[in-house]
Amino acid sequence: MRVWVNVAVLARTYNLEGGFVARAAANLPFLLEEGMEVAFVPPQIDAPRRATVASVSLRGDGTATVFFDGVADAGAASRLAGCSCLVRRAEVADRLPLAAQAHPWLGWQMVDAQVGPVGQISDIQEGPAQSRLVVRTDADREVLVPLVEEFIVGEDEGNGRLLVQLPAGLLDL
Repeated sequence: MRVWVNVAVLARTYNLEGGFVARAAANLPFLLEEGMEVAFVPPQIDAPRRATVASVSLRGDGTATVFFDGVADAGAASRLAGCSCLVRRAEVADRLPLAAQAHPWLGWQMVDAQVGPVGQISDIQEGPAQSRLVVRTDADREVLVPLVEEFIVGEDEGNGRLLVQLPAGLLDL
């Protein structure tokens, strides 16, 4: 799993003092908080690469007004508008939805309620819409399974097994 996670997008500048209107990254609640270190991606010329969140004010439309230490004027802010904000996964791990959390599932066996053993979970791929479990079957075939809570029936931690109920035909793709 990656050390950094994309939690917000700087949608536009807010004022002449370097503020932003920010929205949460896809499929996440708004997670930026005062004191968090943020990395801006993609990096911009003549703009900070990292900054600390100075203040956050939630707005009624699901966005927030955000100020960063080190982004003190409209010029610096305009260069960062449109960038994504990455924070260390450890800072927000307990508030991430299932798809974005770090899992002990790597190396576990996936077992479907209908089919039985599917294979070993070898990776978790992060995608723009949702993450996917990469499962290596006994036939040495790679299967991608969307990581959605509706498919997960339970965990057998003692035996290292993820219990799932997959839609018919998913494993044939």
